[in-house]
Amino acid sequence: MTENTAASLEATNLALTKEIFVRFGNGDVDGIVELLHDEAVIEFYGPEVIPYAGEYHGKEQCREFFSTVLASVNIHVFDADEFICENDRVIVVGKLRLTTKSNGNEIKSPFVHVITCKDGRWSWFRDFMNTAVAQKAFATNGA
Repeated sequence: MTENTAASLEATNLALTKEIFVRFGNGDVDGIVELLHDEAVIEFYGPEVIPYAGEYHGKEQCREFFSTVLASVNIHVFDADEFICENDRVIVVGKLRLTTKSNGNEIKSPFVHVITCKDGRWSWFRDFMNTAVAQKAFATNGA
């Protein structure tokens, strides 16, 4: 891959990732799903008390992931502070502050997203955050 080709690929993947973040912020699940590869995989690591924890394969399961996230939490802060691009990979470092819709408990954590792109679409999305905080928020009744 030439330097210009790599730079072009990275620019495309960065623009794609930023667009998905905008659509997520707008609650546009259909818009997100149209930017996913047909064989997309999402992995959110954490215990099952977190409603959206698990592994999702294909566009319909990925739709379920994003729908479940948006149905489970209110988003107060979801800031991407840094984007790191190399070849087909985009790493996003940021911070979030959410409250659970089930009981109003706060989830405050840094996050790292590791995204692999293929054919101009997200093909693999891994979400890393402090799931101990999320587990406690979902498992506890009352603030």
